[in-house]
Amino acid sequence: MTLTLRQRISVLCAILLVAVLGATAYVWQVRQDQAEQLANAPVVATVGDVDGISAQNHLVFRSTALGAEYGRVAMVPLTAPGGPRAFTPASCDRVYATPADALCLSADRGLVTTYKAQLLDSSWAPARDLPLTGIPSRARLSRDGSLAATTTFVFGDSYANPGQFSTRTIVTRTDGEVVGDIEKFTLTVDGKTITAADKNLWGVTFVDDDKFYATAASGGKTWLVYGSLAAQTVTALRGDVECPSLSPDGTRVAFKKHGDLPAGKWRLAVYDLRTGKETLLAETRSVDDQVEWLDNETAIYGLAQETEGSASSDVWRVPADGSGKPELLIKDAWSPAVVRVR
Repeated sequence: MTLTLRQRISVLCAILLVAVLGATAYVWQVRQDQAEQLANAPVVATVGDVDGISAQNHLVFRSTALGAEYGRVAMVPLTAPGGPRAFTPASCDRVYATPADALCLSADRGLVTTYKAQLLDSSWAPARDLPLTGIPSRARLSRDGSLAATTTFVFGDSYANPGQFSTRTIVTRTDGEVVGDIEKFTLTVDGKTITAADKNLWGVTFVDDDKFYATAASGGKTWLVYGSLAAQTVTALRGDVECPSLSPDGTRVAFKKHGDLPAGKWRLAVYDLRTGKETLLAETRSVDDQVEWLDNETAIYGLAQETEGSASSDVWRVPADGSGKPELLIKDAWSPAVVRVR
């Protein structure tokens, strides 16, 4: 039997309606399952003294313990990282903090997911919205809290294959001035300017109010680059570096490297900026995070929990000289920032 045009349109509309209803039901069921998991999860102990902890050296992080506080920004004293945590009013997917302010990247997940970046004041209340162009990935503030860098995954670049992501990294002065998208800065590798459409930059770590390190990528290669906001230039220093993090004394960069590992796998290493020496760290599990420095001798980072079906993660520590072994620092945590007030 041959269907008329009107009949074919009616059938197509019916199929689309069933698909939309099915997708809506699926999302609703997922939300219900997540709500049930959170409702049945154990309560995380809190001390509730955000002001008291803020007055001393402390760690800020996203809590990933299942329960009512899942996704909330929490803090613990640097002297007691495994102790009870105090929760702030903020909920973030990625967070970074200094004594002056905090940077919060978050997602509002519904049928249509939206994303935002906000600068938070000392009371953890939103002080200013910052530009954000995609799915939150990395967040960094300069040490004095005057500069913010956000990296997001985005769709839609003409060079990207279907289903692939590219990145956008925006640097903003926390007084509201947008410095710009560092992908548009002039990239130089081995004396040659890279203008390829697949050029990407991400994972900023600030040196001061002008200089920074970051990752650049093009043609399947990545580099550690040294950049200037004023000159809008980035220059490659060495290859196979992703998500650099400058040590407190400014002499080394911790990073993840791919090497000859399978796709989507990385190994943590430290690069000495003075000698050019690379040191592989004792953490042999794949780490997809931008390392933070606990101090000049220790790197910390987030790792997904290996329990099947777990949506949580932990923060680990490992010596930065390649010795020792990884140790759990904060259970049920992600996106750590070390805040030193004295």
